[in-house]
Amino acid sequence: MLMAIETRNSVVSSLMIRAETAFSPWCRTGRTPKSAMPLKILGLNHTTAPVDIREQVVFVGDEVARALAAVRTIAGVHEVVLLSTCNRTEFYVMCEEDSHQRLAAWLYDERHLDPGFSSSMFQKSDDDAIRHIFRVACGLDSMVLGEPQILGQLKDAFRVADASGTVGKQLNRLFQHSFSVAKKVRTDTDIGASPVSVAYAAVDLAQQFFANFRQHTALLVGAGATVELLARHLVSKGIGRLFVANRSIERAQALAGRFGGYALPLSELEGTLPEADILITSTASSEPVVSYAQLQSAIKLRKHRPIFAVDIAVPRDIEARAATLDDVFLYTIDDLDKVIVQGQQNREAAAVDANRILDDEINRYLSIERSKQVAPLITALRDQGEALREQILVQARRRLARGADSNEVLEYATAALMKKMLHNPSVRLREAGEASNDAVIATARALFGVEQDPADEADEQ
Repeated sequence: MLMAIETRNSVVSSLMIRAETAFSPWCRTGRTPKSAMPLKILGLNHTTAPVDIREQVVFVGDEVARALAAVRTIAGVHEVVLLSTCNRTEFYVMCEEDSHQRLAAWLYDERHLDPGFSSSMFQKSDDDAIRHIFRVACGLDSMVLGEPQILGQLKDAFRVADASGTVGKQLNRLFQHSFSVAKKVRTDTDIGASPVSVAYAAVDLAQQFFANFRQHTALLVGAGATVELLARHLVSKGIGRLFVANRSIERAQALAGRFGGYALPLSELEGTLPEADILITSTASSEPVVSYAQLQSAIKLRKHRPIFAVDIAVPRDIEARAATLDDVFLYTIDDLDKVIVQGQQNREAAAVDANRILDDEINRYLSIERSKQVAPLITALRDQGEALREQILVQARRRLARGADSNEVLEYATAALMKKMLHNPSVRLREAGEASNDAVIATARALFGVEQDPADEADEQ
């Protein structure tokens, strides 16, 4: 007999699983649950601010970890990642409502920004914020459409935040998904096929200035990934001589050695400037590394032979007023935009396919995240149903122990269980009927899989 009761209870439990969401508290209002801690993005980038604005809020080196720690202490901020590059400074935060306003106030105070700076800032929330970070990861929001460097920068930003303890479950899932989307876009489309990058644009512009590279000398300042790419493009174009200057002479030597160039420390930069026909800088320095006076002196020693200079860095490496010198033709990263636009036509068709993939992946991510919002509710409903089952099972066993007929016990157990299960939903539905709350009634039909009664349909007609 006990086996028969357990079998019947198993059947009832399966019915409970189908109906478990009927206990949902949002049946009372007809509203779906909303995340208590939305995603917010606060920042600025090359589409909202020129370089002289962007360089005021760049975070480099140890500044990033310090900024993450400070933002994490802001009331209502639970998770944060900071992405700061030459083209963008963006804070990705999981926070309570209005906390991003306190973040903005912190940034203004931290960098002593003028109130008018707000016109350069943007804010995004929830679905728009998710779309933005996916676009950033895929290179669809970059100055150079489809450029791959931004994905590495985004991964670095995530690693720093993770090491700083400012990444939790939500941002971890979001960033891991964005990395996966970026890989899929790059694999399934030709978004990165054309040789277009900031480094390529700088060298292309230099080639328009100097027709024959073999007769000229290039001086690169820095030793990072961008400078390596610059060196590769210059050598492929047949540059005559190549110098690489860097604060770390070891890194300069390693990079120059790969391309048959010469390495020098920054302390020898001034003495080498007069030899440079092409000067391109890309360092992480917070202060200019090439001054107005140094270039002025170099031009005199060159007997006014022109220097073509491109400053890719943000903050800028070359003192801005050097652009006023005769025979110094200075371009910034924003000036490269015109060159880049000319080379992006081949990537535009691929961007259409990339955006289709992006739409699908955003919908998939949102579906996963929204299902996670009700996971605790489903767990609670299962626990509640299990508690009811145990309660009725104990009573049924007592009846059997007193010698009650097994069929009567089965009838009692199933009837009692269904009565307890349906009590709250029945009460809420009566209240919904009295209030003519059609939304709750329709939700109940969907939850329980109950079709409209034919008699009710006839009454409506």
